[in-house]
Amino acid sequence: MPRNYDNELRDTEDHKYAYGFDFDVMHPFMVRSFAPFFNPGNLLELGSFKGDFTQRLMPCFDDITCVEASAAAVGEAQQKLGNRISFINARFEDAMLPSRYDNIIMTHVLEHLDDPVRVLRRINEEWLAEGGRFFLVCPNANAPSRQIAVKMGLISHNAAVTPAEAEHGHLRTYSLDTLERDAVAAGLRVILRSGIFFKALANFQWDRLLQTDIVSKEYLEGCYALGQQYPDLCSSIFLLCESGNRAG
Repeated sequence: MPRNYDNELRDTEDHKYAYGFDFDVMHPFMVRSFAPFFNPGNLLELGSFKGDFTQRLMPCFDDITCVEASAAAVGEAQQKLGNRISFINARFEDAMLPSRYDNIIMTHVLEHLDDPVRVLRRINEEWLAEGGRFFLVCPNANAPSRQIAVKMGLISHNAAVTPAEAEHGHLRTYSLDTLERDAVAAGLRVILRSGIFFKALANFQWDRLLQTDIVSKEYLEGCYALGQQYPDLCSSIFLLCESGNRAG
């Protein structure tokens, strides 16, 4: 059956596609993790959702192109960001892009793709400019919040895809080893392995906490710093890649 990307983005009765934790905590820390490695030049964002993360990237780049499969998400992002961003409504498998890019970002998208290695190979062979950098982030199967859920009997194993995740188009849950496996299979060269934000609570629990004064800015900073020390216990895992073997 053809996938309905608009439906996959909709919140369900018991699960949101994106949480306040994602927007208010993870997005700023992702930008902070990426920024030291940004190249001068242009940016390609693969999977821009409704433009919230794109908006955080705008101070860093004058030339941003976004590729997004959901027409509904593109429409909302265009209303939010106007004509400062070039949007392409297409699947990554089908997209024909006008140039190569000095920076390519894909956050919390690869786990949704039918053939992730095929798309990563396009990034390596067709879209990365000479000397370009690819910033790849995925939810982490080994995050303590997921490991606790296994011990509670809520999910069968760390890398399980829950029914709610499946409704949002998740097809797999990566850990550092399986993420690097797919990146290397596509010919990419991994130059940095890291994690973003130590996380022992589920997203919905974080959303409730963030509405209180229980968690301070210093605590969030501590979780970010601890995540760099223990990447395998982070909310998200992060690979920084450069172009490796190219066909031909």
